[in-house]
Amino acid sequence: MNKEPALSNSTLSSPWLFFVLVLGWSWLFWIPTALLGRSVESPIAKLGFVLGGLGPMLGGVGLTYLTQGKEGRRDYWLRIIDPNRIGGKWYLVIFLFVPVLTALAALIDILFGGSGATLEEAAIRFLRDPLAIIPFALSLFFIGPFIEELGWRGYVLERLQAKWNALASTLILGLVWALWHLPLFFIKDTYQYNLGAGSPSFWLFMIGIILETALLTWIFNNTRRSTLAAILFHFMINFTGELIAATKQADFYSSLLWIFSAIVITMIMIWNARTLTSRR
Repeated sequence: MNKEPALSNSTLSSPWLFFVLVLGWSWLFWIPTALLGRSVESPIAKLGFVLGGLGPMLGGVGLTYLTQGKEGRRDYWLRIIDPNRIGGKWYLVIFLFVPVLTALAALIDILFGGSGATLEEAAIRFLRDPLAIIPFALSLFFIGPFIEELGWRGYVLERLQAKWNALASTLILGLVWALWHLPLFFIKDTYQYNLGAGSPSFWLFMIGIILETALLTWIFNNTRRSTLAAILFHFMINFTGELIAATKQADFYSSLLWIFSAIVITMIMIWNARTLTSRR
């Protein structure tokens, strides 16, 4: 196995600097966009929304080039494009975990007399035109998972775990990642805006980000630091949500299942909190 490139100990490598730069960049665009009071579908609001979303990617790529040598930069990109880091069983986890959990939540709702879930409009459109799913999936892949994970898991998670164990690193990253989304709750017609700032759905979303962070750390550390694995899992979370519309009760059961999964992962963290893997 190739030796992992050493991380720089310079001040620029501090995870706190990354967080300040990412929050500063994203909020620089998102807060004024929210103050405009326009729908995210309007050209000027959409521009602010997109530019703000580039924060994690710009922070991850920029600081990698400022703090790492040739080998470190090469390693950064290899972890994004190398599918061989992800073992077969981890591909199953990445692609099946969220759909199975969502289906299980819907089934529980049906067993208690609910309607479970229905297909979103996008899913119905894909049934009529299967090829339409390709551009949709590609846009969903790059606008969100790819851009974000170049920073969150691709860059800063390693810096956090160089200082703290996997459990502490997950909690720090989860809290910052949740906080990063905060201005989106005030930009009209975003997904977060429709949840409602301060509502029960708001708190479920923020807690859900931390739970997702635990699972992403678990996958990242068990796939040889694969940024690609994190991107794909993040994509499956968003993709499943775009295709399946769960009832409020099914959403509640889904949250419980996420919490249960995070507890299991946390137990693994406590058992081996340094690396969040099954190897001592």
